[in-house]
Amino acid sequence: MIVRRKAAMAVLAHAKTAEISAHLEAVALPPYEQLREAENGLVMLRGRIGGDGAPFNLGEATVSRAAVRLGSGEIGFGYTLGRDREKARMIALCDALVQSDEFAGSVEMKVIAPLRAGLLARRQQRAAEMAATKVDFYTMVRGEG
Repeated sequence: MIVRRKAAMAVLAHAKTAEISAHLEAVALPPYEQLREAENGLVMLRGRIGGDGAPFNLGEATVSRAAVRLGSGEIGFGYTLGRDREKARMIALCDALVQSDEFAGSVEMKVIAPLRAGLLARRQQRAAEMAATKVDFYTMVRGEG
């Protein structure tokens, strides 16, 4: 269950709002209530010098969050960078649906899998564009030893 939720959240966090909305329309949504209205806020980003040094405050980032509960009791949480409250609400709804035995399969098939395929296609296209501009450098060794 945890692995399935993590995989779904990784895809949803990187997907565009319009894509999530379009795919969610294909799912017959059960009744749900909003536990926490979608809201915007700030989180502190922390870093470490060299990965293991003393932590320091790097700065703040804007996030949106939401929480929903399905009629069957599953609770979903949604967080996203930026000020997109609708995306946070849809992520929370998908999180709750992924936890439900009744809806997990259809959400995976109709929402998560198509979004994952789109993200992979965009990454491959970007990688191909970058590979086209790759320059191979080599070092000439002089015969002096």
